[in-house]
Amino acid sequence: MSTEHVDETVEELAAGNGAASRLEEEGDVAADYLEELLDIADIDGDIDIEVRSGRTYISVVSEEGDDSGLQALVGRDGEVLEALQELTRLSVLTATDSRSRLVLDISGYRRERSEELHRIAEDAVLRAKTSGKDIALAPMSAYERKIVHDAVAELGLVSESEGEGAGRHIVVSLSDA
Repeated sequence: MSTEHVDETVEELAAGNGAASRLEEEGDVAADYLEELLDIADIDGDIDIEVRSGRTYISVVSEEGDDSGLQALVGRDGEVLEALQELTRLSVLTATDSRSRLVLDISGYRRERSEELHRIAEDAVLRAKTSGKDIALAPMSAYERKIVHDAVAELGLVSESEGEGAGRHIVVSLSDA
C-alpha cells in the first residue's frame, strides 16, 4: 500500500468524521429547538437523535404512553409534522449556516406511514401486473414519493412522479417503454 493511498484514506476518514460531527450538531440544534417548543406548548415528550445514512433523524416520543399532546403536533395526514420539520430545518440553518435534510418523526407517525406506503406500493404493483395498465396513486409529499419509488423498484416495476405542487403523484407501470 502506498503512502499516497494511506493519506487519501486518512483524508476520506477525516472528511467522513467532519460530516458526522456536522450531522450531530444538526441533531443537537434541532433537539434544543424542539425541546423549547414542547416546553412552550406544555407537551411532554422525549427527544431521540440518530445519525444514519448521511442524515439526522429526530424522534419525539411520549414519556409515559400518553401521546395525545404529541398527536396534535402530527396533525391530519402529517401536515403539522411536515411544517414542524421545515421550521426545525430553518432553526438548524439559522444556527449553523448549513441546510439540513433532517427527518422529524413524532409518535412513530413516519414509521407507520412508511409501512402504509409499502402496502400501497405493493397493491399498485399487483394491480399494474394484473391489468397491464399504468396505475396512478394519490398525491403525496416528496418524502413519501421517495419511499414508494424505492418500494416499487424493489418489486421489479417502474414508477414516475407526475404533476406539480400539491397534485404531484406517482404512476406505477410495467416498464419504461
